Amino acid sequence: MDLDLSNHHALVCGASGGIGRAAAEELAALGATVTVLARRESVLREVVSGLAGGADRGHALAVADTGDGNGLARAVAAVVERRPVHILVNNTGGPPGGPLHAAATDALDAAFRRHVIANQVLLQAVLPGMRQARWGRIINVVSTSVREPIPGLGVSNTVRGAVASWAKTLAGELAADGITVNNVLPGFTETGRIRQLVSERAAREGRSEEEVRRDMEAQVPAGRFARPEETGGVIAFLCSPAAAYVNGVSLAVDGGRTRSI
Repeated sequence: MDLDLSNHHALVCGASGGIGRAAAEELAALGATVTVLARRESVLREVVSGLAGGADRGHALAVADTGDGNGLARAVAAVVERRPVHILVNNTGGPPGGPLHAAATDALDAAFRRHVIANQVLLQAVLPGMRQARWGRIINVVSTSVREPIPGLGVSNTVRGAVASWAKTLAGELAADGITVNNVLPGFTETGRIRQLVSERAAREGRSEEEVRRDMEAQVPAGRFARPEETGGVIAFLCSPAAAYVNGVSLAVDGGRTRSI
């Protein structure tokens, strides 16, 4: 199986922790040169220093907020000026929870800017390099909610579905250029995001966080939350030469929690 990503440059967003950091580490382990992007420069420096290959591989960082379209565009332009990007991992933290009918329009606007609009900004910056190489991988870290909306995450359900449709459209448009576009749908994963959701639900329901966590784990046939590196490994596989004919899919990495086929 060909998993070698040597001579390929990956841009991984939201790489300061959780699934984004795990994806950066797995891609570097397969030989890619990785640029990590997030808001906290000091944390990104730690991430870069821990990537396989070290400084000799040319790993780098870019500081940007996906909610700031202009700032993001400037940051990614500087990245591609140094070296074309062959792999793009779109990964951004989800919006706060709550019912959709009560969500302010500003919350929807912010979510679309951080996810759909930011993804479009990144795509248009890296696409020329992918087309020139006749090779590219775009992976969107989304959510199982694109198949089964999650109660209490109204805004997230809405914007995640939009990203999935955006990706499916691009998969058809870009396949002839040797570019694949796929979604990874994480389930409950040991990240800051899941801790936030557990805390919010516990406060809303007047229960302890331990009780809420046990209830959530009971929904997973595997009986536990995922480790970030388990999702990161799937992302890295989809970026590899071995996955060249996988295109336009939404792959759940959720321990079997999603009930739909």
